[in-house]
Amino acid sequence: MIFASTHIPFFNVALIFSFLLTIGLTLLVIPVAKRRPIGTPTSWGEAMFGATYVFAVLFMAYGVVPHQWLTHADNELAWRSDKILHGPGDLFDRLPFTITYVVVRDLIVVGIYVVFLGLMMFVFSWWQKRGTKKAVPELTTSTFGRPLVRKG
Repeated sequence: MIFASTHIPFFNVALIFSFLLTIGLTLLVIPVAKRRPIGTPTSWGEAMFGATYVFAVLFMAYGVVPHQWLTHADNELAWRSDKILHGPGDLFDRLPFTITYVVVRDLIVVGIYVVFLGLMMFVFSWWQKRGTKKAVPELTTSTFGRPLVRKG
């Protein structure tokens, strides 16, 4: 089997699939929202579907994807607390603390949370602003009533 994780150390099908699925489901809101007329009242069924959809995306983003990464790092990469990335006796012995692979694993989980939080904030903000139009500044007019194009 060419795609087995024993051949490629950082390849985990469940992690990659859940990560791409979550990003795809999050960004799927944008083309759907562009098709929906602004100001259309929401029915009870649409509200329930939307709430279930958002819950599923949040569950994937903050539950499944970090869990898949932690499982991958613990089992397949063997990132344990006794595996030291930087510590006493290293070539660059300038830091007064030890960094293990568990710390790196947890920092990557924090990065996953930050990426999905930023993506969710972008999509939620875009959804709230989708009906507003940008105000076009009024052009100043000359004494003849024509708009002035040049700044002068």
